[in-house]
Amino acid sequence: MTRQRRVAVASPQTRLAMARRGPGVRADPPHLAPVDLERARRLHRVQLRRALAALSGLAGTVVGLPVLLSLLPALDDARLLGVPLSWLAVGVLPYLVLSGLAFWQLRRAEAAEGDRSRP
Repeated sequence: MTRQRRVAVASPQTRLAMARRGPGVRADPPHLAPVDLERARRLHRVQLRRALAALSGLAGTVVGLPVLLSLLPALDDARLLGVPLSWLAVGVLPYLVLSGLAFWQLRRAEAAEGDRSRP
């Protein structure tokens, strides 16, 4: 079997932009006034901290759900509409928590961007 060479597929605009830069060269950051640059850096740090909080909530859900199910084996016997509660906990609960975390993270990120009290 002959090994075919892999080919990257990209739009013409992307290919032109990549060709202008050259390999291994980072794109220039946008040129901002010093005040705007400091505000952008501060906003980036605030949003990163808030994203890490949401990520820790996700990790808590992913790790905590199996622990909860192992500590409460009675959920296997309890049923809701004929479905074991443990199945509902695995099939429904994570999506509700993820949706809530996404909504919470979005609101907090938008609040950080809209906070004009910070320089």
